[in-house]
Amino acid sequence: MQTESAKPAIWGPLATFTAIQTVLVCWWAALYPGLFSRDSVLYLSHTMVGPWVSDHSVLYDALLWLSFRVDGDIGWVTFFQTTAMAAAITYLAQSLKKVGAPRRTTTAVALLLPFLPTAGAFSVTLWKDVPFTICAIAIAGVCARIAGDRTVTGRRLAALGTLMTLLGLFRANGFLVVGIAVVVLLVAVNAARIRLALVGTAAAAIPLLLTNLVFPQFGILAPSKTYVYHTAFGDIAVAYRDHPELFSEQDKTLMASVAPLTRWTEGGVCTTINPLIWRRDFSWPQADAHAGQLLDLWKRLLVEQPRLVIDARLCRGAIAWKLFADDSTPAGMTYHFSRRPNADTYVGPTKVPDFQGRWVYSLRPLSQELYRYADPWLTATMAPNLDWLLWRGALWSYLSYLTVALAAWTLRNRYVVGVAAVVVGQQLAILANISAQDFRYMASPIFVGIVLLPLLVASLIRLPRRVGDIVLASRKTAA
Repeated sequence: MQTESAKPAIWGPLATFTAIQTVLVCWWAALYPGLFSRDSVLYLSHTMVGPWVSDHSVLYDALLWLSFRVDGDIGWVTFFQTTAMAAAITYLAQSLKKVGAPRRTTTAVALLLPFLPTAGAFSVTLWKDVPFTICAIAIAGVCARIAGDRTVTGRRLAALGTLMTLLGLFRANGFLVVGIAVVVLLVAVNAARIRLALVGTAAAAIPLLLTNLVFPQFGILAPSKTYVYHTAFGDIAVAYRDHPELFSEQDKTLMASVAPLTRWTEGGVCTTINPLIWRRDFSWPQADAHAGQLLDLWKRLLVEQPRLVIDARLCRGAIAWKLFADDSTPAGMTYHFSRRPNADTYVGPTKVPDFQGRWVYSLRPLSQELYRYADPWLTATMAPNLDWLLWRGALWSYLSYLTVALAAWTLRNRYVVGVAAVVVGQQLAILANISAQDFRYMASPIFVGIVLLPLLVASLIRLPRRVGDIVLASRKTAA
C-alpha cells in the first residue's frame, strides 16, 4: 500500500516536470544558443579579455566562461536554465496544492506556462535575470510548503537561505529583495522568527561580502563607481533637464567634466538612464573619478528637492508598479528581447571589448522547423495590446497579493501571505532602484502570479462560505 500511494507523489511531479522541460527544450532548439543582448556579450567578453569585474554577476559570468572553456560554446548554459526553470515551476505548482490550490487546474496552468514566450523565450535567454527568476520562483514554492503545514523546518530554512543567497549572487539588488521578503515572512509566520531573521540577514550579507572583500582577492574587480551610482546620476540628469536653475556654476563645471551639459539634458529621460551613460560623450573614467562629488550633488538634491528625486525614481520604476507602458514618454515602452542575430553590433572599442570566439553569440537554430514557429509566435506576443498582460509584472504582482490575502482569510492560514513575500521584495526593490523599462526585471512576479491563478479562483469560490461562517458566528454570539 505504501508503494502504491507513493507512486502518484513521485510520478505526478515527474510527469509535469518532463512535459514542461520538453516545451522549454523546443524553445532552446529553436533559438539556440539563446537570445542575448549587449549585457549577455559583456558577461563573457570581460572574462576572456580581462580583467574580471563584478559589475554584473560573477557566478553567471563564471558559468558562461566554464561552458565556453569546456565546450567552446554557451548553449549548455541555456539548456541548464530550461531544466532549472522546469523544476522551479513544477515545485511551485506542487507546493501550492498543499496550500489548497486545485490540483488539476494548477497542473494545467503550469503545463501551459512554458508555451508563452514570456516563459519559453525568457528561459533560453543569456541573462543573469533568468537564474535569478528561477530562484525567486523556488522561494515562493518553499514559502508555500511552509504555509501548507504551518511549519518552518530546518531543511526549509536551509533552502530559503541558499536560494536567497543565490538571488544576491545573480543580481546586485538581490540583497534588497531578500531584506524586504524576509520582513514580509516575519509578519506572516509565527514560528522560528529569530532563525528566519538570521538566515535572511546572512543571505543578504554574503553576496555583498563576496563582492567587496573576497572576489578582489582573486583578481575580480569590484563594480565601478559609475555602475553602482548610475541611477543617482540619472536622477541628476532628470533634475537638470527640468530645473537647470537649481544647479550652480560649480555644479555645471563638475557635470561638464564627465559629459557635455547637452548630454545631461538629452540623457535626462526619467524612464531610463541609457541615453545618459551609454553614449560616447559620457566618460566613465571621469564619472568614476568624480563619483563622490556627483553623489554629494545627488544627496543635496534629495534633501532640498526630494520630490524631484522621488518622481524620477517612480518614473524609472514604472515597470514595477504601472499596469500599462507609456508610449508617449521617451523610452517608456517595455523592453522585451533583442532580436539581433549576432554580436557584431555589440562589440567594439566603445561598446564591449572584442574577444576570440565571439561568434558563439549568433543565432544558430538546432531546428529550423521549430524556429519557423517560435519566432512568429514570439513576435506576435510582443504586440502593444498584449504588453500589460504578458510582459509587465505589475498586474501579476497585484493579483498575487489579492490571491494570498483571500487564501489566507478563507483558509484561516496567515502563513499563505508568505508565498508572495518574494514578489513584494522584487516589486519594491525594482521600484526603488532600476535603470530601464525591461520586463526581465519583473519576470518572477509574472511566473508566480500565473501559477497562483487557480488558487485565486478557489479562494473566490470559498469566499461566500467563509462570509457565511462569520455571519453565523456573529448571530450566535448576539443570541
